[in-house]
Amino acid sequence: MKQIIILFTALLCLSACGPKQQQSGEGQPTLTVTLEPLRYFTEAIAGDKFKVTSMVPKGSSPETYDPTPQQLVSLDKSTAYLRIGYIGFEQAWMDKLTTNAPHLKVFDTSKGIDPIREEGHSHGDHHHEGGIEPHIWNSARNASVIANNIYAALCELDNENTPYYKERLDSLQQVIAQTDAEVRELLQHADSTFLIYHPALSYFARDYGLKQISIEEGGKEPSPAHLRELIETCRRDNARVIFVQQEFDTRNAKLIADELGIKVIPINPLSYEWQEEMINVAKALKKP
Repeated sequence: MKQIIILFTALLCLSACGPKQQQSGEGQPTLTVTLEPLRYFTEAIAGDKFKVTSMVPKGSSPETYDPTPQQLVSLDKSTAYLRIGYIGFEQAWMDKLTTNAPHLKVFDTSKGIDPIREEGHSHGDHHHEGGIEPHIWNSARNASVIANNIYAALCELDNENTPYYKERLDSLQQVIAQTDAEVRELLQHADSTFLIYHPALSYFARDYGLKQISIEEGGKEPSPAHLRELIETCRRDNARVIFVQQEFDTRNAKLIADELGIKVIPINPLSYEWQEEMINVAKALKKP
């Protein structure tokens, strides 16, 4: 990480000799966001007025991702940064990013969302307090708030095009409302409990009155005792679905699935296709 910062600082010093450019090669000003679902929401409202880029690329984990030197240089050309709120990438990098690009305006799209507090966990002789569950975008209710925050940011950056952004915001809010309605319809006859390797669907579960059981324990691989406990909980609650994400090891999920004879369902909560992913989760939970 230190090498990345040193290289970025050197490149930034070279670029500072010329005029500051905050537009993309196509002539559009650039906005940077943290991850792909946020790019989806932002592009839906920004339309052709801004180019939108994600710091965490497809297939990478926003909990642990380190930006490339080229990304750090490109960030200096952005007009603003829209953060998702609490994800690991932002916790580790946000101060560095804003220090090295002081002109950058930062907007927090989680403003106004009711957060879920994670439980603390112990390691030997010390205890870690729980933070805020960061996967706020996996919720139609939260998506509506995020969209309003993006709209407010765009209006502040480009007030002349407020009517344009408002029209596109209204269209996105209709998509979000339709998604919510379809998910609720699918979940009318669905499992109320599901397993997931990494607990990315906490807000989805809260929205729809579901119980999410995480295989991951305190951000780490589960212990044998925890695995046995999970298997007994699944039997008791009649869970028949285990969701897995491509960023994580699926061996323990498959072990549980084999023990119980239940399905392992791959999902991608980090997908740009937000609506499709929300509906896919609901379809997987719907009883045959």
